[in-house]
Amino acid sequence: MPRDYYEVLGVDRGAPETEIKKTFRALARELHPDVNTTDPDAEERFKEAAEAYEVLSDPERRRLYDAFGHDGLKTGGWRPQSAGAGGIEDIFEAFFGRGDPLFGELFGFGRAGPAAGGDIAAEVEITLAEVVTGATREVSFEAVSACEHCRGNGAEPGTPIRACDDCGGSGQVRRVVRTALGQLVQTGACPSCGGEGRIAVEPCEQCSGRGRVAGTRTWDVDIPAGIETGQRIRITGAGHTGEAGGRAGDLYVRVTVADDERFRREGPDLVSVADVLATAAMLGGRVTVATLDGEQDVEVPAGTQPGDHVVLRGLGLPQLRGGRRGDQHVFFNVVVPGGLSDEQRELAERLDESIGPENLSSEQDKGLFARVRRALG
Repeated sequence: MPRDYYEVLGVDRGAPETEIKKTFRALARELHPDVNTTDPDAEERFKEAAEAYEVLSDPERRRLYDAFGHDGLKTGGWRPQSAGAGGIEDIFEAFFGRGDPLFGELFGFGRAGPAAGGDIAAEVEITLAEVVTGATREVSFEAVSACEHCRGNGAEPGTPIRACDDCGGSGQVRRVVRTALGQLVQTGACPSCGGEGRIAVEPCEQCSGRGRVAGTRTWDVDIPAGIETGQRIRITGAGHTGEAGGRAGDLYVRVTVADDERFRREGPDLVSVADVLATAAMLGGRVTVATLDGEQDVEVPAGTQPGDHVVLRGLGLPQLRGGRRGDQHVFFNVVVPGGLSDEQRELAERLDESIGPENLSSEQDKGLFARVRRALG
């Protein structure tokens, strides 16, 4: 009797489909023969996990299994690895490429000629200041690469590679299958040579004849100026190595721009806030503000109101495809001082008594947020 499928994948019975898929992918990366060459039980455990995923990833099969277990699946006519292979195939195509030799063993289709390698996803983080100049990051990731020892041909260096006896070097075999409509001739990749038509007399000691090995790879990624969080950089050919001469997959690097508490990004523009004492707002003065190009003195006009702002042209962020930089909008936060001394309080009272309607600006009856929205268009 097969093990409980939930136990095989290590998930709860109520686990969502996304968790089941994520867990299976992790197991596949750990147990697949192209990756795990040291554990003699890895291949059988992989097949067991693939069977569990085949059931639990299909809503109808999962419902039947939850209600009646393995017997319910058999009663319903299901047999492992006979249906629903597409989902598993898609996952392994993404990681190893469609040419993986274990596909044919599990799902009945074989490698026929060159097969492209799978794509790889990675993530990097840069600072807001680096958005101005661009940056370079070293990215490390797990990838399937051509074996350097045998240069990808699967044979121990200096040993011959002969034509496959089972297919005569064609890489294709034919078989006759009896169906309700009569005999059907099927042509597919030779299981002995995996469709290559050649077999190494002495398999490579480093990759066990597969021609590919898994390991850590590093890549220097150039991040262009103006990039935004969530955008991806595609590096052609930096993914998993293809099989039998197939092209390599691509590396997709997702960029995250770290938050900077000094600024808020609005496309190519930046928004910042500068504190201004109430006296400086009334009389005018200067205040030092932070920019991505260093600190800069900004003039505070006399009569400045809370939410008034100035625009620092060209101190924002560049567009991704070039062009001039955006602007920095500096909003003034008028700060009312507290803890006044008796002398300061007396001065403030005298000032208050002297202020009349003629000193009030028409802008004061407009809300702060309304003025911010207007400033940003």
